[in-house]
Amino acid sequence: MSTWANLGLQDSASPLMEQLIFFHDHALLILVMITVLVGYLMFMLFLNNYVNRFLLHGQLIEMIWTILPAIILLFIAFPSLRLLYLLDEINEPSVTLKSIGHQWYWSYEYSDFNNIEFDSYMIPTNELSTDGFRLLDVDNRIVLPMNSQIRILVTAADVIHSWTIPALGVKVDGTPGRLNQTSFFINRPGLFYGQCSEICGANHSFMPIVIESVPVNYFIKWISKNLNS
Repeated sequence: MSTWANLGLQDSASPLMEQLIFFHDHALLILVMITVLVGYLMFMLFLNNYVNRFLLHGQLIEMIWTILPAIILLFIAFPSLRLLYLLDEINEPSVTLKSIGHQWYWSYEYSDFNNIEFDSYMIPTNELSTDGFRLLDVDNRIVLPMNSQIRILVTAADVIHSWTIPALGVKVDGTPGRLNQTSFFINRPGLFYGQCSEICGANHSFMPIVIESVPVNYFIKWISKNLNS
């Protein structure tokens, strides 16, 4: 999760988020190079005293400053398209999770395991434990196995919601009457926090999402416990 004075992106917990961070750094490096070059040229224009009274046109320089930006844009476009297709790829999932957005909570269904389902509400501030996070912790966390391909199906029951986990690089809109899907792969254990990132009413920032990533054997025990209860 984000912490105080965290100026960069969150540490990745999935291969897709790693690729997103790489692309962010790649595009930022190109922007810094362009900014430095243009800034240097503008600064030098103030310092030189050269004047060409007979300059009417300059086809060569116009060709250069037309073709060069197009080439630079290709260096941004090709990695961007590659990443776009990677994000849209649905591999063979080990677990399918269905998420339904309500005002102001989420409902979850594990359809692979005899339809285990529960609601996930934000814990009010006056009920938080001393190690809880205000406006982020929930009463029922999503438990998912690490090192497994997860598919999530997202929809909404009332208005548009958005299921977003920054550390996993996942953002899926939940639209009433429509079922959207994506997949992700969690490569380490831990707690990963997110929130609904759509604006569809008062207090809407308080729809937190918490994923608890655990080893597969712990996940099987959790499933067995919920099936028996």
